[in-house]
Amino acid sequence: MPRPHLVLASGSPRRRQLLAALGIEAEVRPPNVPEEVLPGEDAHDAAERLAVEKARAVAASAPAGSVVLAADTLVVLDRTALGKPVDEADARRMLASLAGRRHDVVTGVAVARDGRVVSGREVTGVVFAPMDEATIARYVATGEPLDKAGAYGLQGLGGLFVERVEGTPTNVVGLPVRLLYRLLADVGLDLLPG
Repeated sequence: MPRPHLVLASGSPRRRQLLAALGIEAEVRPPNVPEEVLPGEDAHDAAERLAVEKARAVAASAPAGSVVLAADTLVVLDRTALGKPVDEADARRMLASLAGRRHDVVTGVAVARDGRVVSGREVTGVVFAPMDEATIARYVATGEPLDKAGAYGLQGLGGLFVERVEGTPTNVVGLPVRLLYRLLADVGLDLLPG
């Protein structure tokens, strides 16, 4: 039986790469959903809510029978969500706050199929090495931090500053594959061949 059409409700190249590593082809349709944590909202709840909103938004115009996958990743430090930096100064501020400390990376994942949405979240602890201002400035100058939650990417140069990952590494990259496997199975899509 052929797999249903999969739509990735994300423009993230890292999520596309993770899906490709699993042998999954997906049509990419970035959603038009504001990525904002609501006033007073818990950051962990926000990641899952945003993933659900993205999945629903894209599912509304996806071909019938499609499976829509959406995710939202937030870096959480002291119960505060750090989204993508607005500019280089914001990236330097975020990195200085993470330096030498532990933070959480939470990814909400949602899957929509035939009007049904299932969702979940994964939380992974990340411990950053101490960083001085000059190192932070050099890293920000590479441009890598500017499109990533928390202003770093584990899979790139940002990995140079990560001392330890406590939990699922693919979550820190933006798509926890074990949770993905479970949610897709919940809507009748098994990733294992055969």
